[in-house]
Amino acid sequence: MRPAILIHGPTASGKTQISIDVAKRLDGEIVNADSMQVYKGLRVITAQPSDEEMSQVPHHLFGYRDPADAGSAGSWLKDAQSVIRGIQMRGRVPIIIGGTGLHLLALVKGLSEIPPIPDEVRSQVRTLVQSIGTEEAHARLAEIDPGAACKIKPNDRQRIMRGLEVHTATGKPLSSFQGDRTPPILNPGEWVGVALTPPRAKLYARIDRRFAGMLMEGAMDEARALAARDLDPSLPAMKAHGMPWLLAYLRGELSSDIAAEYAKRDTRRYAKRQFTWISHQFPFWPRIPSPEPEVRQKVICALFKEIDAAFSKR
Repeated sequence: MRPAILIHGPTASGKTQISIDVAKRLDGEIVNADSMQVYKGLRVITAQPSDEEMSQVPHHLFGYRDPADAGSAGSWLKDAQSVIRGIQMRGRVPIIIGGTGLHLLALVKGLSEIPPIPDEVRSQVRTLVQSIGTEEAHARLAEIDPGAACKIKPNDRQRIMRGLEVHTATGKPLSSFQGDRTPPILNPGEWVGVALTPPRAKLYARIDRRFAGMLMEGAMDEARALAARDLDPSLPAMKAHGMPWLLAYLRGELSSDIAAEYAKRDTRRYAKRQFTWISHQFPFWPRIPSPEPEVRQKVICALFKEIDAAFSKR
């Protein structure tokens, strides 16, 4: 078996290309760890690898969930464990990439053990929040689980609903489960992680250019198809970066220019939060500020060579 490589970085930082370059060099297979790139029908708006890119090396867990599926970090972790073990059993290197830091953190530190939430409870809570509004739902969460509520913003509908779902299904506050964690999938010595940290000004400019390209490549068609399904707006897929503004444009609430500007703005803000996550949650991961593919590949392969040598002696 071979150790794994974890590549984190903000949106538009070039994770797709470097993962392919490294996979070719190290006989690896790529595993998606981005919470939005798991959805079918959203290839363009979530910047999933193209068919041509996927044909170069094996890719896993991209575009395999329906947008109607809320999913969770836990469900992804279960899928990822099976895929990673399969890659290792084939004697190849798992290269796990994504901008969702929680997924990568769960691989190496485990995840809070929360019982599965029945579909009827999810539906009940969704109906409640729709009727009373997000702020009132946050107030109710504060009454039953102040520990969780103080960490959740009053407008974070998805996380508020999660807290209410857990309490409704189990009778216990969400915060009571957060001290118990599942065992990590990858233990120390079985992986190496790196963070791509390109210059922010250049990254933000790339985000703007990329979104303009997405519109040319079919992002609006994806939005139309999603709108036609009339899904619950609280579902994660409905909040893919840029999607809420494209849907607002289709409803006639915004001009196309304003929708595009808001989408770019929100994506830049998300990238800023990802930099903060890297700083706080992955303080010891080596940073690669250079955007040059050759530099990135050299650093990652050198780090992998060192851990692979130690891993093979076990």
